[in-house]
Amino acid sequence: MAAPTTIRTLDVAVMDIALREPFGIAGGSADLARNLLVTLELVDGTRGYGEAAPFAPFNGETQELAGAALDAARSTVEGADVREWRRVALALRGAMGPVGSARCALETAMLDALTRRAAMPLWAYFGGAGTALETDMTITTGGVAEAEAAARAILARGINTIKVKIGSGDIALDLERISAIRAAAPDAPLILDGNCGYSADGALQLLALLHARAITPALLEQPVPKDDIAGLRQVLQWGSVPVAADESAAGAPEVLRLANERAANVINIKLMKSGIVEALDIAAIARTAGMGLMIGGMVESILAMSVSACFAAGLGGFSFVDLDTPLFMAETPLTGGMRYDGARISLEHIEAGHGVTPKA
Repeated sequence: MAAPTTIRTLDVAVMDIALREPFGIAGGSADLARNLLVTLELVDGTRGYGEAAPFAPFNGETQELAGAALDAARSTVEGADVREWRRVALALRGAMGPVGSARCALETAMLDALTRRAAMPLWAYFGGAGTALETDMTITTGGVAEAEAAARAILARGINTIKVKIGSGDIALDLERISAIRAAAPDAPLILDGNCGYSADGALQLLALLHARAITPALLEQPVPKDDIAGLRQVLQWGSVPVAADESAAGAPEVLRLANERAANVINIKLMKSGIVEALDIAAIARTAGMGLMIGGMVESILAMSVSACFAAGLGGFSFVDLDTPLFMAETPLTGGMRYDGARISLEHIEAGHGVTPKA
């Protein structure tokens, strides 16, 4: 007889969510979050929910690719026991291949079912170090006037740290956008995210031009292509600002290399890149190497963002928090999860799992 914690069914549904405005990075933009909702039902009727949020401009993953990977994993998942979620997660790597968004969705759904059944909030499962975070908010790619208006709108929300997407290929445009944002928000810490859009020389040139205008970023994230580890190290060595790896930090082996080569001093952990099991390994490697931690995400709904918030708050020690994409969504087919109050993200009200369920 199957244990009550055995997974009876896996269901995958398209979850397209309209955005208030296009979300643009150096590699492209999207006006619709083309995500997937994963539902696991256990033998005892407990349900766990996960989200796949592929974002092609970031790493080439698409909704179709993630859906195919989830279908390929069905025989591995159905009949498995969520109490053995780590063993199942490792088996999924062979079943579905390196599709991080699909892996994240299934690991999330297993953990959600497990912790809902145990009446344990996910933030407690991850360690219970805290139940609140302070997030930044992103200004996506665009013009100077739009950037200035976005900065004012972010401050009006009660959010004080601003993340700016750069790497347009036009240093002069990036410089003017950043300068306009600084004028509109003179006291806001600025995180600049190149999304692989610069060479090392270009990134250093931008930093020099910003220095001449008395603008010092709080963090420069992934200025160079993901495989240019030497360039990343060069920017860290000569740029005089903290440097975060994102695309270069896709998995634990890559983070170990970054640590060994001293190519970054902050690691941006995104569960949607690697899944939860590997994200725990990444966090352990980064902490051991004395690297700072950042939590971020793709274009994710309140479901996946709540999981990332539980992960970061539960583990503790995250210096940079970038969990804002639900604020860009015009609607949501979900209810529950983390709550925003200005920059503050609260989790203390979540009683079991990540707390998010589909609307009826």
